[in-house]
Amino acid sequence: MTTTPVLWVRSLLFYCGYVLSTLLWGTSLTAIALFLPRRLRFRAVIPPWVGFVIWWLKITCGIKVHISGAEHLGPSSGILFMKHMSTWDALFSQLLISPQTTIIKRKLLWIPCFGWAFWVTNPIAIDRAQRMSALRHIVTEGKKRLQDGYWITLFPEGTRVPVGEVGRFQRGGAMLARQTGATTHFVAHNGGYFWRHNAFIKRPGIISLRISPPQVVGDRTAAEFNEHAEAWMRQQMQELSPHSQDRSGL
Repeated sequence: MTTTPVLWVRSLLFYCGYVLSTLLWGTSLTAIALFLPRRLRFRAVIPPWVGFVIWWLKITCGIKVHISGAEHLGPSSGILFMKHMSTWDALFSQLLISPQTTIIKRKLLWIPCFGWAFWVTNPIAIDRAQRMSALRHIVTEGKKRLQDGYWITLFPEGTRVPVGEVGRFQRGGAMLARQTGATTHFVAHNGGYFWRHNAFIKRPGIISLRISPPQVVGDRTAAEFNEHAEAWMRQQMQELSPHSQDRSGL
């Protein structure tokens, strides 16, 4: 078993590369992206940096990723309901499909380097304090992005949820899916067990990520679709829990 001092050193090495790459990426690549067509900006700015961070995380901290269900993601644009537990899923979601835009809190765009880079990729930025206005903005801008061929990634719980729990899904994603008829995929993972929110130490292991088959709202209301999505997420999270896997012999 790896000792805590070793984990601390490995995590420190990771953060050195993480911070340095963010500073370089958020300035140089952002400046370059301003001169690129909007559809190319995501590919030019986000995947190269996130790809490096995920690779560096594997090298320094021993965290790998196993994906199930990637074959479900078709060529046409759609919506991803992503489980949110820590910074890891906010990063890794950017590698699942391209091009994509993310629904994020507007204040994240104010973060130096990080926020600048996301700004040039045209995210759907909302003010969560203005709930009705944010809901309308998600639907209006989401329709435009889908029509332009972008995938939309969102965190339906609205905020990071403690490891092992599933929060109540917000209405925005379900309403967008209902009004557009867009194909939706639910994405569950156990990344929060290895990269915990507000924890410096990263723990080695294999993150399991599952992507659902295509889902459509159909005749269901937005609330009913959310209930369906929550039920799927709870089942997956229970199966992906390290404690459940230990019991099953995985």
